Amino acid sequence: MRKPAGLLALFFLSVFLCGAAKKESTAVIGLAAPLTGDQAYIGLGVLQGAQMAVEEANIRGPVFGDTRLRLEGLDDQHNPTQAVLVANKLVANPDAVGVIGHFNSSCTKAASAIYHEARMVQITPASTNPEISRQGFDTFFRVCATDDVQAPAAAEFVWNKLGKRKIAILDDQTTYGKGIADEFQKRFKFLGGEVLLRNGITQGEKDFTPLLTKVKSIAPELIFYGGVYPELGLLIKQSRKLGLTAAWMGGDGIFDVTLIQIAGLEFSEGTYSTMLGIDPHELPSAKDFLTRYEARYGPIGSFSAYGYDATNVLIEAIRRAGKNDREAVLKEVRNTKDFQGILGPINFDEKGDAIGKSVGIFKIENGKFKFLEEMKP
Repeated sequence: MRKPAGLLALFFLSVFLCGAAKKESTAVIGLAAPLTGDQAYIGLGVLQGAQMAVEEANIRGPVFGDTRLRLEGLDDQHNPTQAVLVANKLVANPDAVGVIGHFNSSCTKAASAIYHEARMVQITPASTNPEISRQGFDTFFRVCATDDVQAPAAAEFVWNKLGKRKIAILDDQTTYGKGIADEFQKRFKFLGGEVLLRNGITQGEKDFTPLLTKVKSIAPELIFYGGVYPELGLLIKQSRKLGLTAAWMGGDGIFDVTLIQIAGLEFSEGTYSTMLGIDPHELPSAKDFLTRYEARYGPIGSFSAYGYDATNVLIEAIRRAGKNDREAVLKEVRNTKDFQGILGPINFDEKGDAIGKSVGIFKIENGKFKFLEEMKP
């Protein structure tokens, strides 16, 4: 009776070992963005773009050996403190090889030192503040233009195309908002423009009546806002109810349909925005992605394509590295050359900034962001 029992034990052991041998290993890519709260719509758009890239890669097969990819969404709530917690959680995972994120510049900057210390590559799809890449962290990369490209383009447009000479500037006092407002002010004043008022607000504020009453009293021709769409939507709506008729303009942080929903169709009409490049619908290289994305999720998010491109840069670096090794993956991201993203070729300079990225100018007309022109650095 002992012999069959022994054989049975060997049989189950062999089944266990075979199952273990066939089990695929996993390389984790983190995606850090605001996935809840008032900026969730834009963060989820980035997540969805990244998810499509990972799913497509897994359909092709293992990225190396028997290793497949898994995307882990991490909610930083557009809060720098939460971003640090998210970064610490991700780097503690031995299977994690890189992160796409963060979205907001304040979060990206706060978390960047943690990724650098852990030697984990960080590719942001949307953080535009130029100071992030000047910290000297060789783990940092971005696939978008910076605010020292975007904001001067906006100022040139206001001066040359709109003919505005006297403006007011508001910002939300975040790394992104203050940074882009500073860059806009610098170029506008260089061109000869007059800044009648510069004032800050706080994210989460709801009543801007006292500030807007003050703005109305100085009669600016245009108001430039450095920040994200939730607050600007309220600013526009409240300003129009006060009879303030000046045009509004902002950077890529306001480029989202939620702005129109908050401000209202009538009040948002005529608002100008810069965006990191032209409308993806104008690019033949993005057509297939847009068709598949919109069939699955509906209208594309403002940064979904950037999330897709950034994730694909990382995936190809993982393939070339051929192992779950952060330093090896980092090296391959640094070696990226002429990567053909759906938004155009991607190359990085020595600081990790994307080379040659242009800026698009848009205007809200009939409830949509209408592409006006492309401005190249």
